[in-house]
Amino acid sequence: MKTTNEYRQNILADRVIVIACLSAVLGLAGCQQEGSAEKAGKKIDSAAEKAEQKIDQTTEKAKKEIEGTKESVTEKTGTAGEYIDDSVITAKVKAAILNDPLLNTSHIEVTTDKGVVKLSGTVDSEPSIGRAMEVAGSQKNVKSVQTDLTVNASLPSK
Repeated sequence: MKTTNEYRQNILADRVIVIACLSAVLGLAGCQQEGSAEKAGKKIDSAAEKAEQKIDQTTEKAKKEIEGTKESVTEKTGTAGEYIDDSVITAKVKAAILNDPLLNTSHIEVTTDKGVVKLSGTVDSEPSIGRAMEVAGSQKNVKSVQTDLTVNASLPSK
């Protein structure tokens, strides 16, 4: 019986060794280098990450460009609006000066920049300079009036 027990123990030991070896082989097989499918999968993942980064960068760049464009359009719109407002002010001041009986013999040029009216040219007397400034200043949206008017004694006065 002893021999049978030893024999069984030897068989059992052999089986344990075989199982241990198979486990080691399977474990090592799982650690083998990547196959072509794994490599392709990793490349696809990497490409997807790079594409996502580029999309994010492009989106940020587009947002910045849109903001810059908005600011530029707003500035240009404001400038165009000021130009239109200034031209309207200039026209109103010119009409008021032409319709004023005390200034109708004067030669007055009118320019407007951001609501500031500038009068230049000649008038027949000192009081006409004051009257021209008064007429210009009384018009809507005029912020201030500057004058470079001079008195020309040869103009007929009223």
